[in-house]
Amino acid sequence: MDLVPALEEPLKKVLGPATAKVMAEHLGLHSVGDLLHHYPRRYEERGQLTHLADLPMDEHVTVVAQVADARLHTFASAKAPRGKGQRLEVTITDGNGRLQLVFFGNGVHKPHKELLPGTRALFAGKVSLFNRRLQLAHPAYELLRGADDEAAETVEAWAGALIPLYPATAKLESWKIGKAVQTVLPSAQEAIDPLPESLREGRRLLPLPEALLKIHRPHTKADIADAHARLKWDEAFVLQVALARRRHADAQLPAVPRKPAPDGLLTAFDDRLPFTLTEGQQKVSKEIFDDLATDHPMHRLLQGEVGSGKTLVALRAMLAVVDAGGQAAMLAPTEVLAQQHHRSIVEIMGALAEGGMLGGSEHATKVVLLTGSMGTAARRQAMLDLVTGEAGIVIGTHALIEDKVQFHDLGLVVVDEQHRFGVEQRDALRGKGKQPPHLLVMTATPIPRTVAMTVFGDLETSVLDQLPAGRSPIASHVVPAADKPHFLTRAWERVREEVENGHQAYVVCPRIGDEEDDSKKSAKKKSPEDEAEKRPPLAVLDVADQLTKGPLHGLRVEVLHGRMHPDDKDAVMRRFAAGETHVLVATTVIEVGVNVPNATAMVIMDADRFGVSQLHQLRGRVGRGSAPGLCLLVSEMPEASPARQRLNAVAATLDGFELSRIDLEQRREGDVLGQAQSGARTSLRVLAVIEDEEIIAEAREEATAVVEADPELTALPGLRTALEALLDAEREQYLEKG
Repeated sequence: MDLVPALEEPLKKVLGPATAKVMAEHLGLHSVGDLLHHYPRRYEERGQLTHLADLPMDEHVTVVAQVADARLHTFASAKAPRGKGQRLEVTITDGNGRLQLVFFGNGVHKPHKELLPGTRALFAGKVSLFNRRLQLAHPAYELLRGADDEAAETVEAWAGALIPLYPATAKLESWKIGKAVQTVLPSAQEAIDPLPESLREGRRLLPLPEALLKIHRPHTKADIADAHARLKWDEAFVLQVALARRRHADAQLPAVPRKPAPDGLLTAFDDRLPFTLTEGQQKVSKEIFDDLATDHPMHRLLQGEVGSGKTLVALRAMLAVVDAGGQAAMLAPTEVLAQQHHRSIVEIMGALAEGGMLGGSEHATKVVLLTGSMGTAARRQAMLDLVTGEAGIVIGTHALIEDKVQFHDLGLVVVDEQHRFGVEQRDALRGKGKQPPHLLVMTATPIPRTVAMTVFGDLETSVLDQLPAGRSPIASHVVPAADKPHFLTRAWERVREEVENGHQAYVVCPRIGDEEDDSKKSAKKKSPEDEAEKRPPLAVLDVADQLTKGPLHGLRVEVLHGRMHPDDKDAVMRRFAAGETHVLVATTVIEVGVNVPNATAMVIMDADRFGVSQLHQLRGRVGRGSAPGLCLLVSEMPEASPARQRLNAVAATLDGFELSRIDLEQRREGDVLGQAQSGARTSLRVLAVIEDEEIIAEAREEATAVVEADPELTALPGLRTALEALLDAEREQYLEKG
């Protein structure tokens, strides 16, 4: 009979059903191999204690510390009216900082006996703020006993000088995971090595079984470093092989070369542009045109700062394809953005967008819009123009992907703000070409080079990093509304001043405000936290109402959010663009692509609720004309909080690439490869995308060479197995997100 390979053995069999269930549900670990690849997050040395002062709020932490003081308080409460309620307060210290532990009710007896001053232990719990002090309520703990203690088992478990601390959950503390790892560690000997031997030896990397042993049970810091170096290579190399295979497969696909006709539509368009292209735009356009002229599909990522002229570069690529007898489709993530792109493209093309037939002598073509909310007649006409080839360019939302939409000859797909589209959507659109169309993906979220090599590793990258002449600088400031309320008053005065000078402003809020049961939702979540966390995020409808009655009384204020009817949204945007509205209070629907050069000020409420790159995107909506822009980040978070530090970083620089690095360093590395990923095994665990730039670049070269020589990896069974583990079906889809 076939024996299950040791690493594929289900944890149920090895650890028992209860532990295995928690591991599967909370950590995504199902097999012995999964658990062996659940690496410690960090290590504590017995002689050294964690810096308690640096603990992150609201996170589940494990610390090694010593009990400084323990006091039992008795008090009266509703449950114990005769003063029989008990609360145990324990103060632990690491020699520098202190941390309060609190136990209530029946939970006080055991810790009261065990946590005596001088005792050392591992403590695990969620860090919260109570009376402005950090505390752990009801933490789990494991005493660290001395070597002469009769509980030899504990001594055995913590025998190493370095105590591994694992990513844990409230249901399963780090030390329990450590014990489970101890149980399965012998199986590490049977781990199959995915790295080709020549690569491993050439780079002096440990064999995989030894690396697994050293990462879970290191004797020295050098052990940890060697294990990390080896396991980083695994992650980088296997991922790059997956991407190299994808590039290799794409390069085998046929495509129709699209070369612009001399003196055709593109030339006519360039001739009517009122300005010259920046050097960057010319360079990137050349890269794109070279790709379009080949007989396999272009796969290019065009990244550029907000306002660097990406849309113009993409439009010239679309015109080149129309010139060559094909059609181009631009996929936008929202209706507001699709309408905006359509409006601005028709405007900049002028008479060239009013064509009769494709490639007609008068050079013009038809530019159509296709969105889900269009009337039936308009939609039918747009679809007819596409299937006959009358329309050379179509701009639309995911309505473009529906089966009913057919093209005459789709030659280029441009995807705007790729991170908002699933793979299936993009592939469905690509499937509408007679042969695979060329693909241009645009993003205004600056992506550091290494992330581009991991997340978009199947795409060639072009970067637009100069801003066109005439764009104004944007001043950004943090407004600490709780500490200094008069700063917020001043912020509204600044908005009024901008309006009095003939300009307009945006006010952005995290929420719409017409959700049901908001109060119930927020009531449920209350914990003894800081006040700012208690209330739900500020909402568009409430803020607009308060501003109209209060600080912006007398100004024309309108709202815009995703739940409005598309026609209403469009009308609001048109009035704002025409200058009829002074202040637009909106959700992040304005984050991408909204272009109103007269809008000079933006106030972002509860700015700490937005991510770094999102704040950068939002800020890019002001300062688009000749007047300087102003962006005010309003927050009630305390000065020392990580949220405030993040806002200070955004206020301090306009360089999107710098901010994307900060963003990455602040988020867990594992999040880099996308939204919450399927299963724990897919995220990066030891590879740090920013720091390990060299490893990723080298792994990409090695992977390309391996795949060129042996696309099916027939000679490398270990690598094939590792790939299958990484690319379970869902993950394969995810990588195609490029």
